[in-house]
Amino acid sequence: MRRLLAAIETVAAVFLLLIALLTAGNVALRDLLSVQIPDWFDGSKLLMGIALFWGIALATYHASHICVDIVWEHLGRRGRRWLDVAAGAVTLAFLAPMAWMVWVKVLGSGTQATTDLRLPLVWFTSIAAAGGVAAVVLALVRLVLDALGHATLEEHAEARDGS
Repeated sequence: MRRLLAAIETVAAVFLLLIALLTAGNVALRDLLSVQIPDWFDGSKLLMGIALFWGIALATYHASHICVDIVWEHLGRRGRRWLDVAAGAVTLAFLAPMAWMVWVKVLGSGTQATTDLRLPLVWFTSIAAAGGVAAVVLALVRLVLDALGHATLEEHAEARDGS
């Protein structure tokens, strides 16, 4: 599981790095040479979509998305566990159809391409859709771990380190 999480983190990080390099490179070329990188805007949007989908997968597993814990804080251990299970089920119920519809979009994109370089959009949307599938898989893993009362890898590490 650690390898899978590390791979997903790496994919998200690489695409964020590519966005930063593309944007910085375009700004530098525009200011210094008065030229632009072809498709830099389309490329940055497509790369951002990929990074977001893979980031959603990580946030789902780590349960680090934005949440309000007003009720959770006042529950006992068992109540917290079942609230986590309910929240995980709702998250999975939203992520699964989203991933499905992203794949429908990928398969329906046909010959759509970027404006300048005519790069097929299917390359980018397929990678983003794979991130959507990773989010569904990690949401399911998280739901099963919560339902069985097992700690995640991070919770095991915190307990071991005393953090």
